[in-house]
Amino acid sequence: MNVWLRRSLIALIVVGAGAAGVWSSLSRQPRLTEAPAVTVERLDALRLADANGVEMPFSAWRGKLLVVNFWATWCPPCREEMPGFSRIAGRLRDRGVQFVGIGIDNAENVRQFMKEDGVDYPLLIGGADAIQVSADLGNTSQGMPFTAIFGPDGQLLERRLGTYKEDELEQILLAKLR
Repeated sequence: MNVWLRRSLIALIVVGAGAAGVWSSLSRQPRLTEAPAVTVERLDALRLADANGVEMPFSAWRGKLLVVNFWATWCPPCREEMPGFSRIAGRLRDRGVQFVGIGIDNAENVRQFMKEDGVDYPLLIGGADAIQVSADLGNTSQGMPFTAIFGPDGQLLERRLGTYKEDELEQILLAKLR
C-alpha cells in the first residue's frame, strides 16, 4: 500500500472516530427517572439553613407556587440561569411564586456568590442529603442545574435537569397560576 493511501486511510479513521464521538455526546440528553409521589414535605425534612446559618423551613412557603433549584457556584449553567430566575421571582412574587435555591456548595462560596451576583431569592446550603432529595425527585444522574416546581398544595408539578430560558420558565409558571 502506498504512503499516500495509508495516510488517507488513517486520516479517514481518525475523522470518523472523532465524528462518532461528537455525535454520541450530542445525542445524549440528560435523563430523569420517574419520580415517586414526592411532596414539598420531603424538602422540609432537610432543615436547611441559608449562608448565614439561619434555618429556613420549606413550610414557610406553603401555599405558594414553589420553584426549587439545585445549583452550585462551580456550575456555569447554574450561574447563567440564576439572573433570569431573580427577574422572574421579582415579577411574580406578588402572584404567589417563590423561588428557592439549594446550593450544593459551602456557605462561604454561596455568600461570595450572593455578594457578586445579588440573587433576589433565598439560597440555602445543601449537602449529601440535598443531593439525595434531588435523586428522589428523579434526578438519578445528580446533574445540575436541576429544578423542581411544586404547586401550592405541595405536590410536584414539573422538573427539569438542565437550564430554563427565562421566558420559557415564566410562561410555565404563569400557566400554572391560571
